[in-house]
Amino acid sequence: MPIRTGWSLAALLLLPASLGLIAPLPAVADPVHALAMHGEPALPADFDHLAFADPNAPKGGTITFAFVGTYDSLNPFIVKGAETTARGIWDVSLGNNVFEALMTRNRDEPFTLYGLLAESVEVPDDRSSVLFNINPKAHFSDGTPVTQDDVIFSLNILREKGRPNYRSWYSKVKQIDKVGDHGVKFTFADGKDRELPMLLGLMPVLPKHAIDPETFDQSTLKPLIGSGPYVMDEIKPGERFTLKRDPNYWGKDLPIKRGFDNFDEIRVEYYRDRSAMFEAFKKGLYDVNPEADPANWQNGYDFPAVRDGKVVKETIPTGTPKGMLGFAFNTRRPIFEDVRVRKALSMLFDFEWLNKNLFFGVYKRNASYFEDSILSSVGIPADDREKALLAPFPGAVEPAVLDGTYRPVQSDGSGSDRNVLRSALSLLGEAGYKLNGNTLLKTDGNTPLQFEILLMNREQERVALAFTRTLARIGIKATVRTVDSAQYQRRVQEFDFDMIMTSLPASLSPGNEQNFRWSSAQADVQGSYNYTGAKSPAIDAMLDALLAARSQEDFVAAVHALDRILISGYYFVPLYYLPDQWVARWTRVDHPKTQSLYGYTLGTWYAAP
Repeated sequence: MPIRTGWSLAALLLLPASLGLIAPLPAVADPVHALAMHGEPALPADFDHLAFADPNAPKGGTITFAFVGTYDSLNPFIVKGAETTARGIWDVSLGNNVFEALMTRNRDEPFTLYGLLAESVEVPDDRSSVLFNINPKAHFSDGTPVTQDDVIFSLNILREKGRPNYRSWYSKVKQIDKVGDHGVKFTFADGKDRELPMLLGLMPVLPKHAIDPETFDQSTLKPLIGSGPYVMDEIKPGERFTLKRDPNYWGKDLPIKRGFDNFDEIRVEYYRDRSAMFEAFKKGLYDVNPEADPANWQNGYDFPAVRDGKVVKETIPTGTPKGMLGFAFNTRRPIFEDVRVRKALSMLFDFEWLNKNLFFGVYKRNASYFEDSILSSVGIPADDREKALLAPFPGAVEPAVLDGTYRPVQSDGSGSDRNVLRSALSLLGEAGYKLNGNTLLKTDGNTPLQFEILLMNREQERVALAFTRTLARIGIKATVRTVDSAQYQRRVQEFDFDMIMTSLPASLSPGNEQNFRWSSAQADVQGSYNYTGAKSPAIDAMLDALLAARSQEDFVAAVHALDRILISGYYFVPLYYLPDQWVARWTRVDHPKTQSLYGYTLGTWYAAP
């Protein structure tokens, strides 16, 4: 009898295999070493190592990172904790050091997974199921083997008590079966979501024997057990979190891991604000400082260690979309329901003045949600594939966005471009507002157009304050409020804000994370990343199309169509992006000469000889 959705979590976790709950099934396809979202994997089954990793990198030493804020949880998979979870456990920047997935990305390909805990994978052409064959050598840090039961337990607990994205993704699994001694097969209702086998491959595998299902969704500072290359060591909330390399790590000789996990210790230091953190970097208290502030990049690195060659600044190009950094409108608020209001406010962000006066002219302006890549629709007329996708939704895309002539409004850089101010005021007039003295009022009730911009650090303030000064020129009152990280995270999770400054990272393989950001189903789910509250049948249809695309051409068309709808909906005030990555490091740490498509990969760094 297969496992079916709808059973209680307790029942799923406690029912024994002897009841016939899990029955062996035959394989559905030939086992392969890797799985690509579109096309074929770039690396053969007998590859030796990834191109951006050095298999001869020295082992040993300590690397120290730093972040602003604190942490009050060691569980990165639940809503409670979230932004205040200790860094480095399951981390897009620092690596998945404690927990591992069945498969892992090659950062030199748009979206291809290679075996990690699973030594092979089997997927039929229609992608209606996926079967992972667990590596018999895989074990957790306490020596307990990774089993089929751990994989099944992980899906069930994350589906029931994990973050909303896990619940959304894993709810599409309709049946789970054990296959032989090491195989786990997930069956879906259909193959419409062709990314789903990839998402199952990236699912964190948790130790069933070391987790209490009843308390899993509660924040905890008790060290957790994983199968990754590091174990939790020093735990000091508000100060420090330390990971220690596991000398018995099971996967250290896998080709996908050669040249990774080189330090004996990973230390994460926490600071109250960015100024204090940078002063600590100058003193050598941590090793790596990713930089996003042009002023600091230009003027902040004139200190003795730089002049002596002990600290180096590096500019690293990437081949990935730059994503969207912007002010996000909460369209759940009545003042932002009207797209004309959102469009008018977007026009009033004076990028040209800001870039010239605050940022040394180094930024470029965001226009697309997949900026600087083949996935951006900006400057490209919609092709026949896109037009077919958009045909059921007339009016969802502005004509200029459809024909490729759209660009964000460009000012004269004076900080008070009268032509822009007049155009925005005219559009607000169409939306039912009029200027009365120094205040913009709603004509049907004399309600002023005013709102709050919620921020999480003082570095964001100067951008927000520059924006509010322009808004004030036509009678709009926007106030800026900066709160601590815990309060910010709580308010954002509960959608208790008018506007926030946030970023939406992008990749060359957008998929279900777009669903989590934009789908109607996620708009009212607390903890989701649908910050804007978007509810659009047109968006939902494009999300379905990109997930169902079987060819690269259909996939790009669906992403372009989605991009055009999002641009036309003015859900964000687009801000800016850096063309390349900036990072400064103390020369006691180093990295391979070759970088990946996604830029530098901290997991491949090592202590300099």
